[in-house]
Amino acid sequence: MKLALIQAPLVWEDVEQNTAYFKNKLNHIEAGTDLVVLPEMFTSGFTMNPERVFMTMEDTFIQELQTCCKTHHFALTGSVVIKEDNQFFNRLFFILPTGEFQTYDKRHLFSLAGEEKVYAPGMDRLIIEYNGWKICPLVCYDLRFPAFARNVGEAYDLLLYVASWPDQRIYAWDTLLKARAIENMSYVIGVNRCGEDQNDNQYTGHSQAIDYMGQYLIDPLEGEVIRYVVLDKAAQDKARNRFAFLKDADAIEIKN
Repeated sequence: MKLALIQAPLVWEDVEQNTAYFKNKLNHIEAGTDLVVLPEMFTSGFTMNPERVFMTMEDTFIQELQTCCKTHHFALTGSVVIKEDNQFFNRLFFILPTGEFQTYDKRHLFSLAGEEKVYAPGMDRLIIEYNGWKICPLVCYDLRFPAFARNVGEAYDLLLYVASWPDQRIYAWDTLLKARAIENMSYVIGVNRCGEDQNDNQYTGHSQAIDYMGQYLIDPLEGEVIRYVVLDKAAQDKARNRFAFLKDADAIEIKN
């Protein structure tokens, strides 16, 4: 499976500029790409002012993304601010090449920034079945909670994190992404933003791709960039059969 990682300098709370930016980038993705991964809150930056930037599930831009996926025959994932039932959600979309989509609402809200005060949390983990792969997409702060990402019963083949993770804690991002790959014997993709935001946070990026043994396929990236990576499921399956670490794991149950 071929993935495109888009590390972008988001414009603070400017939905018009950000949507125009990504529409242009998506129209120039290499042919043969199966999945495009965008950052967290890619239309606005990581904002605690959802009333300024929210979309609804019927928003024209979401329909445009569906059309783009159908036109270019790739899947797409990333999160945006959604208002639904008088609540705001940090909602990840996974749009298939058919235009159909599934969503995951960020479960672990970033209390250091007060995210839990303005957004409603999700509850259920999402596993996408796409092109013979099982994919688990999560959002930023979820990375710090390994139990929620636990690959119980080899339930997924690819773990994805979309993020707005600032430079002052980037060492934790790098370390935890490798840990999730090793402990779950899974490919791990992390896509972060770059640039700076209104709160004086700097974002180098460090989007990356890691294999099931914890080795870099894409070293941490810096600045505005699109990088491609091809994942080999047969190689991962072979390693899992040889090193049956997942079968020795303790039983675990996640309660809402």
